[in-house]
Amino acid sequence: MRDYPIIASITAEEQLNEVLASEVERVNLMAGHIGNLEGFIERLHEAGKQVYVHIEMIAGLGRDAHTIAYLSDKFHADGIVTTKTNAVAAAKQAGLKSIQRFFAIDTAAINTAIRMINSTQPDEVELMPGLMPRVIRELKTMIKQPLIVGGLIRHEHEIAEALACGADYISSGDPQIWRLYTKMTSP
Repeated sequence: MRDYPIIASITAEEQLNEVLASEVERVNLMAGHIGNLEGFIERLHEAGKQVYVHIEMIAGLGRDAHTIAYLSDKFHADGIVTTKTNAVAAAKQAGLKSIQRFFAIDTAAINTAIRMINSTQPDEVELMPGLMPRVIRELKTMIKQPLIVGGLIRHEHEIAEALACGADYISSGDPQIWRLYTKMTSP
């Protein structure tokens, strides 16, 4: 696990300044559009943050290999977040890291996700929602990638429980959560 296991998910453009002032090291960019994407990534990089672009959430981005190569070549993104297996493969070709995100709505969805993960070999996996201790523990034994959990996490004890169950990172769009881990680990 990294020193700072909280990943800021920017879900609204207005959150950018708060992320820039935070201690988070990684950002999942889930807001904005093709016209302001380069500026957002530049500002985040200048602040020492790694930036993963959620390709399905940025307006004006395509979902194909050309888009992913463009994110690498033109915008210098550090990686992508996606639910699409073809995007994971395209990220590998473009030299970008990938986070394969999936939603655990039932056993069939989890089994399908495990097959996809084993097939595409993303760099990291994100489980949504993140409030499932048993599923976190089980999934962690079935995959070799670092595990991110996110969605519906709102309290300090939920972060601690998810990390204790094997999550490597917590992703959240809540600025209070971005600051919470510092409070939890301060002497």
